[in-house]
Formats: sequence, structure tokens, C-alpha cells
Amino acid sequence: MRRASLEASHLQAGDPDRRFRVRGLRWWIALLLMGVTVVNYLDRSCLSVAAPVLKKDLSIDELHFSRIVMAFQLTYLMMQPISGRIIDWLDLRAGLALSILWWSAAQMLSAVAGGWGAFAAFRAVLGMGEAGNFPAASKAVSQWFRPRERTIATGVLNVGAGVGALIAPPIVVFLMSRYGWPAAFVATGAAGIVWVTVWLLFYRPPEEHRWLSKAELSYIREGATELLVDEPLPGESVWKAVLTQRNFWALALARFLSEPAWQFFTYWIPLYLVTERHLEQAGIARVAGVPFIAGDLGCILGGLFSPLFVWLGASVMTARKLAATACALLMVLAGFIGTAPSVGWAIAFFCVGAFAHQAMSSTLLTLPADLFPKRMVATANGLSGTVGGLGGLLFTMVVGIVVPKVGYGPLFVAIAFFDLVGSALLWGVLREQRREGALSSDALATPGSPGR
Repeated sequence: MRRASLEASHLQAGDPDRRFRVRGLRWWIALLLMGVTVVNYLDRSCLSVAAPVLKKDLSIDELHFSRIVMAFQLTYLMMQPISGRIIDWLDLRAGLALSILWWSAAQMLSAVAGGWGAFAAFRAVLGMGEAGNFPAASKAVSQWFRPRERTIATGVLNVGAGVGALIAPPIVVFLMSRYGWPAAFVATGAAGIVWVTVWLLFYRPPEEHRWLSKAELSYIREGATELLVDEPLPGESVWKAVLTQRNFWALALARFLSEPAWQFFTYWIPLYLVTERHLEQAGIARVAGVPFIAGDLGCILGGLFSPLFVWLGASVMTARKLAATACALLMVLAGFIGTAPSVGWAIAFFCVGAFAHQAMSSTLLTLPADLFPKRMVATANGLSGTVGGLGGLLFTMVVGIVVPKVGYGPLFVAIAFFDLVGSALLWGVLREQRREGALSSDALATPGSPGR
């Protein structure tokens, strides 16, 4: 009854111009961000799909390939806090547009690379641009969604990662077979040029968006009462305010341990299928994208875990920890990929791992919006992303050394248990602060809401 009366009060607050409004506009914004992420991962995954061909045409071996990937990862992790700070300082709409244009140009320039060194340089430039994607998305989620809806919104936009990785194999294989590998990089880069136009045409912040109803805006603003966040002291730098909080380090270390799995899946599945499962390009095009379908399901269902635990009576932050732990337990099954008796079973375990990782990401990528003021969210996301990216970078170094000597098996076992340690850190270090008079778990139960 309380939930029904709360929703009714919002709906009765309606607009005289409601016929010009878009119902549930915040969810359309989530879909818009998902589209940006699709382009991001299409460009990112193009390299892994093209890797077997590049290995032959440009004499790139596993060690060279690991260095190319590391060049991207290094600039990506270095630029995330800088990109986040620019987006917090400049403007979300303009900042993300700049990132998309930058990484699209770098993707297209990769077509002229003549060896692994040139490829590494262009991927480094790509990483600088793509670093703005998730800090911008996290900031948008903090502005457009109440805490109880944020993991769902993050799951929706994070579906773009799986969709981009899913559509990359057939698209890239088709373009390479018809026009050669350079055409694949030009075409996927051009997709970003198209999408930045869509972004600039349709995105505005909630207070300025002419399609947002007063009822929905009021509903979004009331979310500020659900969680307490620490404001920085007067004159204190944003970076210092973020880095001195224990909650930041709980999140950052959890991302450090979680990120290697997704980096591994994104970059190494095609090479693994060629070298250890002996698939041809046609076989890779058929099956390499399947784990990313599972990853997309993980984004959506993982986003629902926190609201479910809140509905069962947990506080918002406890629900976040429970959701992360459930996903970490599921990730253990990824340890069986290397010993799977067939390609089909290996893909099945890849699917479980991709589902578990993306489900956990729905929680980890939401936490900056829960823990920091809106004007600091992109910076906090970028800084935690840098720590997470460092984990991915270090693991890629290990892959390049371990695979030629002993194969992939030990690496699958390692990623299977990293998330368990990360979830333990969340329980041990992350602390919740609650505003007096904050809504109870009953009021936060997964509801209908204006436009839902």
C-alpha cells in the first residue's frame, strides 16, 4: 500500500504538456548509453576477431599480441580518471561525444598498421578515447536513476558490451573475407562517427531535457533521500576526496580482481579456440560470440539481484554485497574451461563465466553512483576503473608469458577464484551510511514507477 500511494503521488503530479513528454524517458537514456557501449566493444573486439589473420599477415605471435592488448589497457587505465575528471568538470554530453570521436578515429587509423608496433600505437590511442565510456555512463546513471533502479540501469547499458562483442565476429569475418582486414577497422570505426551524432541529438541532463515529465523528474530527485554520501570539505580536491575514502578502495580492489576475467574473454577467446580447440575462422564466427549472449543475460539478471535482496529486507548496500557474492560463487565454474571434454562444453563454461562477470559488473559499476556525490561520480568511476584496468593489464602480461609455456588451463583456474576474493573485500571494507529518514527496504522494494 505504501508503494502504491508513493507511485500515485508522482503520477498525479502530471504535466499540462504531458502529450509532448516521453514516458519512462530515463529508460530510453539507458538504452542510448547501451548503444554507445555497443560501439565501444565492437571497436575493441575487432582486434581479437582479426587476431588469427593478423598473426599470419603481419607475423604477430602471442607475445606480440599480448603487447598490443597491453598498449590499449595501459592508456585505458591511465586515462580513466582523467576522462572522468574532464566529464565531471566539462559536461557529460560533450565529454562523451569527444571520447567517441577520439576512439572512432583511432579505430579507423588501425587500418594502416604494418606491424605489431604500429598496431600497439594505434590501440594505445584507442584506449585513451574509450576510457571515457564507463565514467560517463556511471555519471548518467547517478543523475537519471534512484539507487534502487541503478543496478538495473547499469545492467541495461552494460548489455552493450556483450552485444558489441557478439556482433563483432560475424561482421569482422565478413568484412575481412570480402575486403581484407583493414576494411574491418575502417567500418567499425565509422560506426562511432554515426553514433556520436545520435548521442548529441538526443542526450540532455534531466533538468534540461524537454521530453522529461515533471512527475518523472520529481521521482528521480527524491532518490537523493535513499542513500547518504559524503560531500568533500570546502576547497578539497575531488581526487583527494575520492582516494581517501575506504569505500573507494573496497570498490577499486574488487574491480582489480574482477577485471582480468572480462579482459581475458574479450581478447583471448578466438586465439584460444584456434590454438587449443583447432577451430577455423568459420567456426570462430559461429561460436566465439555465444559467451557474450550469456554476458548480456548476466547484465540484465545481475541488475535485478540487488532489488531482489532489497525486497527480501536487506539494505541497499547489503544487497549490493549479496549480489556480488552470488555472482562470484557462480564464476567458480569458469575454472573448468581448460579441462572441458569438447568445444561445446568449453563454450558452455565460457558462457557461465561471462554471465557471472557481467552480472557482478552490474553491481560494481553502480557503486560509484551510490557512494559519491553526483559531481564526483565520473571521477570515482574512472579512478576505480584505473585500478581495475591495472588488474587486467597485469593479467594480460601473465597470459603472454604463461600460454606459450603451459597453455591456458592455469589461467582459467585463476580467474575462477578472483571474484570470490573481491566479494570478500566488499564485505570486509565497504561501509554503508544511511540518511536519517531514508526510505525503508519496504519502500525500496522492486516497484513500478513513473514511466516503468
